Amino acid sequence: MKNQAKTNKRLAGAGLLAAFAASLCCITPVLAVVAGFSGAASALSWLAPFRPLFIVLTVVVLGFAWFQQLKTKKEIDCDCETDEKKSFLQTKKFLGGVTVLAALLLAFPYYSSVFYTTNAANVAIVNVQQIDLRIKGMTCDGCENTLNLALQKLDGVGAVESDYKTGKAVVEYDPSTITVDEIIDAVDATGYKVVDTEPSN
Repeated sequence: MKNQAKTNKRLAGAGLLAAFAASLCCITPVLAVVAGFSGAASALSWLAPFRPLFIVLTVVVLGFAWFQQLKTKKEIDCDCETDEKKSFLQTKKFLGGVTVLAALLLAFPYYSSVFYTTNAANVAIVNVQQIDLRIKGMTCDGCENTLNLALQKLDGVGAVESDYKTGKAVVEYDPSTITVDEIIDAVDATGYKVVDTEPSN
């Protein structure tokens, strides 16, 4: 019984750890914004290519844990310790809770936007210009939201649309209030990197 409890605990822990690792590249930007350290937003973006591997690992480990939990128990020849109470770590409730938490971690990129407050520009921009930025380091929706929030806080910046899939951001700004270099500096301060710029028509 004790050995089974240890096995269940280890499997559940490994599954949670893999799920956390899979979502870490997307959780980091949120934590950075919440903590006020937006410069650390891209610190773990290097984990993004490994996300599919961590997802598979999570599914395999938790799948095996459920197999262990649900498989038919072999009949015990003697009546010794048959009345021993199961540890909570051996219950379906425990494994179910771990599975739900792992699923929430894996799905984090799809609902991370709820942690961001998107602010529209407070000042009306009269002389609107657009610039396209090619940005390195964005890997998920959390990266987009972090970047948009950082730029929308700047005076003279209006709408911002970034796309991590293409690695681009389109920024509306008032050149009489803010320069392109200041916009680039704001992006670089988040930890992402502007690698190219192009005026947008």
